[in-house]
Amino acid sequence: MTVRYDADALLRFGADLFAAAGVPRERAEIVAGFLVEADLMGHDTHGLNLAPGYLAALGDGRMTPDGEPDVIADRGAAITWDGKYLSGVWLVWHAMQTAMERVSDYGTVTVVIRSSHHIACLATFLPVATERGLVMLLASSDPATAGVAPHGSYQPVYTPNPIAVGIPTTGDPVLIDISASTTTLGLAGRLQGSGERMDGPWLIDNAGKASDDPNVLKTDPPGAIMPLGGIDRGHKGFGLGLMVEALTSGLGGFGRAAGVNRWGASVFLQIIDPGAFGGGEAFAQETGWLSEACRSAAVAPGNPSVRMPGDGALKRKRAALANGVPLYFGIMPALRPWAEQLGVETPQPLA
Repeated sequence: MTVRYDADALLRFGADLFAAAGVPRERAEIVAGFLVEADLMGHDTHGLNLAPGYLAALGDGRMTPDGEPDVIADRGAAITWDGKYLSGVWLVWHAMQTAMERVSDYGTVTVVIRSSHHIACLATFLPVATERGLVMLLASSDPATAGVAPHGSYQPVYTPNPIAVGIPTTGDPVLIDISASTTTLGLAGRLQGSGERMDGPWLIDNAGKASDDPNVLKTDPPGAIMPLGGIDRGHKGFGLGLMVEALTSGLGGFGRAAGVNRWGASVFLQIIDPGAFGGGEAFAQETGWLSEACRSAAVAPGNPSVRMPGDGALKRKRAALANGVPLYFGIMPALRPWAEQLGVETPQPLA
């Protein structure tokens, strides 16, 4: 049975939890807002599911509750911050505000953040830019974690390295959020706990064989997640993963080579103003035409029409706002002990 919650009630609940854990109220609301947004979009491994881990990190000092990032470099259109392990969700939001304030002067503004805490679901940030007619690129890696093997190996070396792109159009935006790997560590961890298997052979065991068993990541030596493209075409995802490592830890000048061992993120964020190029209206006309051409492209009899990236997430969000947010069954039980510990009232499900 699906249990649904009012979106505003979840937002207050999340904000109350983070505020009680020491995050300033305004920031707590921002962090909770993006986590709930992920659940609204249906990305339930990267919504409130992450809150217990974030609260634990606040409690033991692995996440810094308050303060400002250190400015490592600032050339107007190119900015580098040391995030000091502040909330990665808040840091990305803060970087977006900074970039959007400057983009009319520079056309493009790039912010790279090193030593950020985890940044949650990348897709949730994109509409903030596309609603303003701006293009946004966002990518992240975690230099303290290894779960993905280079193509041709089974040894985990780097992370799934998500890449997100928000593209405004004349209608709904295109919201691309993909990993450079076949699946994510979050999903693998969830399936390990439930005893389920992957929907396909997206992993590689320590004998070099493709597998759908998430427990191959826990063997000695461990297996790994394969790059996007799998065992036959994984060189493509491998290339994308290397690109993300260069844009995040590489440009930030701090990452795996430094021996980082603290859960967090290296982040690349770029805001582009189409008005600085061929013009905002012309850009939206082009992207809008292509979106509709793709949606109306011919499909085989009985098959659904083409779905643009972001269509499903926006449809799920509209339904959740109207009918309640369907939380994955394990999320609220994991949050209740934190609510009791921090003295926060737990929201009741909708009838």
